[in-house]
Amino acid sequence: MKSTVKDLALAPAGHAKIEWVTGRMPVLAQIRQRYLANRPLAGQRIAISLHLEAKTAVLAELLHQGGAEVAITSSNPLTAQDDVAAALSERGVIVHARCGVDAATFEQLHQKVLDLEPTLLIDDGGELTERLHGNRHPLAKGVRGGAEETTTGVTRLRALAASGRLRYPMIAVNDADMKHLFDNRYGTGQSTWDGIMRTTNLVVAGKVVVVAGYGWCGKGVAERARGLGAEVIVTEVDPVRANEALMDGHRVMPMLAAAPHGDFFVTVTGNRSVITTRHFERIKDGAILANAGHFDVEVDVQALAGLAVQEIPGRNPLVKGYRLPSGQTVWLLAEGRLVNLAAGDGHPTEIMDLTFGLQARALEDLLARERAPGVYPVPAEVDRWVAQTRLQALGLGIDQLTAEQAAYLSAF
Repeated sequence: MKSTVKDLALAPAGHAKIEWVTGRMPVLAQIRQRYLANRPLAGQRIAISLHLEAKTAVLAELLHQGGAEVAITSSNPLTAQDDVAAALSERGVIVHARCGVDAATFEQLHQKVLDLEPTLLIDDGGELTERLHGNRHPLAKGVRGGAEETTTGVTRLRALAASGRLRYPMIAVNDADMKHLFDNRYGTGQSTWDGIMRTTNLVVAGKVVVVAGYGWCGKGVAERARGLGAEVIVTEVDPVRANEALMDGHRVMPMLAAAPHGDFFVTVTGNRSVITTRHFERIKDGAILANAGHFDVEVDVQALAGLAVQEIPGRNPLVKGYRLPSGQTVWLLAEGRLVNLAAGDGHPTEIMDLTFGLQARALEDLLARERAPGVYPVPAEVDRWVAQTRLQALGLGIDQLTAEQAAYLSAF
């Protein structure tokens, strides 16, 4: 299969990005040594839908080094980095990705990846699984299983499994401790503000930040906002999480009450229409809207555009203003898509090393045992292996239970 990339002449810059992160991903380095020696993925065809930037390229190349034929696309129209895509296509991976494509082209690129007739998947938001249960369903019978990256994707998979329609086993990588405790919290927290700040060039200290959703991602966004000097308001639908936000030191209120106060709004719920017309009508002048959830449905962009009397270009193509009938202007970042990737480089390298280590090991586990269709957790031993490998790479040791301590604990 021939790759579909914007321009192969961009490859040198992409190679430089890939080399920069490769040396800072020790978990994947440990897996690479074994893959080059044993090629445990030989004969497999792996289809990947992930945000295509340098860290993702390291994972895709690693799987290829393990013996697999690999085809990859981006899981968001704005998150493919064209230089990385070009470089990765020169490293033996089939790449079907370009930044800024329209919906029809985005669909075509995903279909091209599935033309590989995959035996294994790595999915982000259930993009590939949706197609394998739709117009490409004949290919599903050849899929041995896959791994899902995101909270949104795992939610969709569980709904599919509950209805009895899931056609193959999927491992919920998002739910592993070494994923959601680090990627979702520290990764999303840092990368979201990286995307917002580089796009707006505005100070966060002294501002009011409204964070919609207080799951692991929302916790990270709120914590980093407070660390930058902001006052944080959390909106939630879950009373337990609302209490948690309150006791973490944040204000808690409904979005309608928060709308007049926020300078920055960040949605991290995984749901749709979190900020919509009734909120726009009350929002303060100059408010900045950003989304850190997987799909571009959390801020109701269509309603915002329909309400606006004028659209105003921002300081760069990733900022757009909407003047409302009442006179205030609201600014939307990255078209309401994932701000940390559409307007930044995504999660820090060391964080993605953990997540992608789990992804690679999850595929190995799928090949090692037969499973019925369903959603499965990452095996505890794989989670612990990633944790221990990172500690060793940092030169850190931890205590071990003595025989007496182990016996004491097991007596209860």
